[in-house]
Formats: sequence, C-alpha cells, structure tokens
Amino acid sequence: MVDLDEYRQSSRQTWGSVAPAWKERRDWLESNTGLVNHWLVDKIDPQPGGTYLDVAGGPGDLAFRLAERVGAGGRVLYTDFAPEMVDAARELGAERGADNIDYRVLDAERMDLDDDSVDGVGCRYGYMLMADPAAALAETRRVLRDGGPFAFAVWSTPERNPWAAVPGMTLVQRGVLPPPDPSAPGIFAFGMPERIRELVTGAGFAEPEIEEIAFTYTYEGVDRVWEHVTRLAGPIARVVNALPDDERQATMEAILQNLEPYRDDDGAYTMPASNWAVFTR
Repeated sequence: MVDLDEYRQSSRQTWGSVAPAWKERRDWLESNTGLVNHWLVDKIDPQPGGTYLDVAGGPGDLAFRLAERVGAGGRVLYTDFAPEMVDAARELGAERGADNIDYRVLDAERMDLDDDSVDGVGCRYGYMLMADPAAALAETRRVLRDGGPFAFAVWSTPERNPWAAVPGMTLVQRGVLPPPDPSAPGIFAFGMPERIRELVTGAGFAEPEIEEIAFTYTYEGVDRVWEHVTRLAGPIARVVNALPDDERQATMEAILQNLEPYRDDDGAYTMPASNWAVFTR
C-alpha cells in the first residue's frame, strides 16, 4: 500500500529536481508533444478576455498557448505544485513576453481558488501522477464555472508507450524497482478509458469524450535517450541517478539493449507514444 503523504512529498521533490532540464529541453519536448497541446486548446476554445486555468503546468507550454488565445484582456492561471517548475515556466514565459499569465505554486488536490472562478481548465499529463486524482478532479469541477470546457491528456497503456515502459520495465527486471502497483499513482494510472470515465463522472462532470492521440518520440542518439532517462523522466530519473556508478552503467546498457528494436541505421531512436485526450464540461 502506497503512503500517499510520502508519495506527495517525494513527487514534489522529484519534479522540482527535473525542472531545470525540462526548461532546457522545452523545445524538444514541444516538438514531440505539441500536437497534444494543440488538441487541448482547440477543445477548450479560449475566448478573448476569459480566465483559464492550467493544472500541473510543467514548463508552461499549454499556458502559453492559452495566453495567446485570450489576448491582453484575458488571464491564464498557470499552476504547478513544484516551486522549481513554476520558476522555470515563469522564466520561459518572460522570454516569450507572455504578460497575461499568473504563475502560482498550487496543489491541484487543494486549490486556493474561489468556486466558479475560471472559464475553462486544461491539464497535460498531470492527473495520473496525483496522489488523489479524485480529489484533484473534484477541485477542478469546483473552480470551473458551470458548463465551462475541461480538457486534459494522460498516457494510455504501457504497450502503446515503449518510450516510458521499456526503461521502467528494465528497472523492474534488474530488481531496482518493484513491479508497478496498478492502484498506485503513476504514468499509466489512467491507461484504461473506464478508469477515466469513472473518475471524471464521479467528480461531477458530464460523460467525457475520449480520443486517442498517437505520435512518436524521436531521440537523435544514445546520448539523448540517456538524457531523457536521467534528467527528464521524473521518478525513473531519480531512481537511476541514485544507483552506484557500476549499476547505473549496467542499467543504461540494459535499457539500450531493450530499446534496440526502435533504433534505426543512423543511430536515432523513434518510439511510439499514445495519449488519451479527454474533453467534458
């Protein structure tokens, strides 16, 4: 049984520790997942002058797109529970001249926002990682005005996402990690559409539309794969970086061996990725 309070603390530290790398590699991340942000913004359809909330905003990609649509008279509330990630997003926003965004350190499970205070909500890759996603979704419903659009994306199942599943599986095979607990928070916790529907309707939303968005992650070579595993991959990065040097090297070799089917003749890796994109009101 996962200790959820311990998980919350560990998760906050983990995402804070990778925030600098997410900022540094923001262009690469956007080049792979940008179509997901595009889908979310199109579904939310932000109106000029409105107020929109980005939950668990990471490096701010979704917030920046929302901010472009609401214009100078609108407002975007960017939120994340890791202060370091909020700082990274604020710095990236300043570089873009996005001056209609408020940046806040905010826990999605307990949002310090008024009832019915935002016109729409978006979240990319947040809810499946939360200790209590039901509480976070209920909070989202509370702050969203009646009938307002709500769109989010989560990862689907491991077999559709070898870019993440293979490194994790390798760590389990080597005894570095225990087998995943299907009831625990994690990257694939929302992998089944039935689970999404249960949580979304349980929070008071209408029956959601669920659509798969498939794309690929492309890594130029071994160094970029290893950068992802050790600097960007959240909980996996934290585990791998804590290994002794010899075990970390052996783990790297094992991960690369398991990823060999996705390597082309030029040494680049192209790996499938799959989201569930969800929309409701």
